[in-house]
Amino acid sequence: MDESTNELDVGKDGEGLPSTLSSFSSSCTLQQPKALHTFSREVQDGLLHFQILKLDKQLYIWVGCNSAKLGQLYASMPTPFERTPSLATLIGGTADNVGASIARRLALKTGWSIVLACNLPKNSPNLEAQAEIQLLQELKTLGFVNRATS
Repeated sequence: MDESTNELDVGKDGEGLPSTLSSFSSSCTLQQPKALHTFSREVQDGLLHFQILKLDKQLYIWVGCNSAKLGQLYASMPTPFERTPSLATLIGGTADNVGASIARRLALKTGWSIVLACNLPKNSPNLEAQAEIQLLQELKTLGFVNRATS
């Protein structure tokens, strides 16, 4: 480290880093998105917006209506131990919220790990059902739904 500039002189592949930082930097890589797909659908109760981000063996999905806020965040993944995918609430909400149910059903139908951000108005079961239907149709079109489970 050059004390006059207070910056690290880092070469290719971590050259110039202390050995602990060098091994850390070479083992940590950001997972780059494979594909981003956005779409909107007009349904009876309003306009729904969707984003699907495909990562390695995982889908990050955002569903929103009326605003671009993150909303509640859930993670669900298939497990070899039970037919029902496991579920974790990451931000806000509880396991009995609609976003949680959608995430679990999507993980079951796709066989992929699902991270779902859900920003839908409360107490609007028709809008929630329409969001899931539209999302599932799009996932089928993109080839993410297992034929055996659909």
